Amino acid sequence: MVSQSGPTTPLSNVLPPLIFGCATFNTQFVKDPYALDSAGLVHKALSLGVRAFDTSPYYGPSEELLGKALDAPFVRDNFSRKDYFLLTKVGRIASSEFDYSVSWVRQSIQNSLERLRTPYLDVVYCHDVEFVSADEVVEAVKELRRIRDEEGKIKYVGISGYPVPTLCALAERIKEETGEPLDIVMSYANFTVQNSTLLTKGVERLQAAGVDVVPNASPLGMGLLRQCGPPVIDEDWHPSPKGLRAAVLQASNFCDCHDERLEIIAIRYALETWLREGSRVGSRGDPASGVPWERESNEANLGGKKLGVSVMGVSSSAELERTMQVWRSILDGLENGQETAIRAGRWKRDHEWSLNRQKAVQILTEGIQEMLDGWLDYTWPSPPPDFVNSRDKKAQDQLQDEAAPWLTPAASPEADVPDDVVESKERIHIPLR
Repeated sequence: MVSQSGPTTPLSNVLPPLIFGCATFNTQFVKDPYALDSAGLVHKALSLGVRAFDTSPYYGPSEELLGKALDAPFVRDNFSRKDYFLLTKVGRIASSEFDYSVSWVRQSIQNSLERLRTPYLDVVYCHDVEFVSADEVVEAVKELRRIRDEEGKIKYVGISGYPVPTLCALAERIKEETGEPLDIVMSYANFTVQNSTLLTKGVERLQAAGVDVVPNASPLGMGLLRQCGPPVIDEDWHPSPKGLRAAVLQASNFCDCHDERLEIIAIRYALETWLREGSRVGSRGDPASGVPWERESNEANLGGKKLGVSVMGVSSSAELERTMQVWRSILDGLENGQETAIRAGRWKRDHEWSLNRQKAVQILTEGIQEMLDGWLDYTWPSPPPDFVNSRDKKAQDQLQDEAAPWLTPAASPEADVPDDVVESKERIHIPLR
C-alpha cells in the first residue's frame, strides 16, 4: 500500500508546457473517430517531442484510441511510461449526465486505467465542475486524493471547467476545507483573442488559492475563432450566440483583407501570450523545442523560467506539423531562443524572425478585437439555464459503462489516411505559421 500525503515533486517542475488535446478523437469533431489515424498522430507527436496527452471518458472513444496508440510497439520500443504524461478526467459521462459519487469516481479511474493501458494516471481532473454542486466536487477531490495516497494510481489532482469564477471559488474552498491546494486547474476558451477572463479574473485568485498549474485549453474557443466557424458534424452544438458568430465573421474578413487567416492569428496569439502571461502558473517540463533526441528541460534551453501551459488539439498529421512549427517558432523568440533554434537545426535568425512575427500578430490581434468590440470577454452560460443532470440513480453493484454512443471498430474499421490524400471537409483544418 502506498502511503503519502500529496505529491513530493510539484507538478510545475515536470509537466510539459504543450499538451496534446485528444478531444478531437471524438464525434463532436470528426464524423468517425475510428477512421481517424489516431495512432499515427500520437506516434508523430511523440517523435516531434510532445510528451503529454489530455483525454476524458466523456470524449467518446478517445481514451481507448489513445491507449491503443501508446501500447503499440513503436512506443514501447522507444519510450518508457515515465517519458510521457497522461491527463484524464472523472465525473462527466455524457452531455447532460454527471456522476461525482465516490463509487463512480473509483470505477471511472479503473475504467480509464484499463482503456489507457497504464498502471497509473499522471493527472486526473474533476470534469466540468460547474454542472454539479460544490459539495460533490469536494468529495470527488477527496476520493481522488485517497486513491493517490493509498493506491498510487494517481499522481496529481485538479478540476476543470468553463466559468472562471466557479473554478476560483472551488479552488479556494478545497484549500480551506482540506488544507491542501489543488495541483492543477484547467479552463478552456477563456484566454483567446476574444476572451481574456482567465488572465484578468482567474490567475491571481487561483495562485492565491495555492494552485500550482493553470493550463489554457481551446485557444480557438472550441473552434469558434475560425474562418469557417464552429465545427458542425451531426448538429450545431457550439454554445456561442449568433451575434458573437457574426462578429467573428467580421474579424475573419478583416484578416482576409490583410492576407491572413483568423485561426492563424488566434492560435499564435493565444499560445505566445499565455506562454508569457500564464508563466506564474506555468511549468518547467520538456518544452518540445526540437533539439533532437534529448530529454529537454527549459532550465538548460530556455532560460530556466516557467512557461504558461497550453492544450492544443489536432485531427490530422498536417495540422500537427503546422502546430509544432508555430510552437517552436514561438519558443525561438524567448530568452536563449536563438541558441535553441541553432541546436535544433533551424535558421540562426529564427529568433529575430519570431520577434518580428510577434509584433505583426499583436497588431492584427488589436484589429480583430476592434471587430469583436461589444463581445470582448463575453462568456456563454455554463451550464445552460435549463440544464438537468440526467444521471439515473443506480445501485452500487451496477457501476458498468454505458453502451458506447459512438461507432464501434466493427462498424468503422480503422483507416490510415495518407498525407497526400485530400482531406474530408469534416476534418478541422487549422492552417498555421
